[in-house]
Amino acid sequence: MPTAVLSIDSGNAGTVASAIGPEARRDLLRTHVDVSLEDGKAVIRIEADDSSAMRAALNSYLECIMITENIDRITKGSK
Repeated sequence: MPTAVLSIDSGNAGTVASAIGPEARRDLLRTHVDVSLEDGKAVIRIEADDSSAMRAALNSYLECIMITENIDRITKGSK
């Protein structure tokens, strides 16, 4: 079973973890995801039944992380 661990160590790791948390609670076929905040880092653990499911999950979560980081950067820049 393929497994991946993404660790986001940035000033907004808490924001990333809370934004992605609801996505991890969705029931997805062939994929299990756990999101936690550990030592100030957002940690996303992904287990998939096969490489296709892993690729899809990684693409989805990496895009969510990118969007969250961009929104945080934009909102902080507008103050």
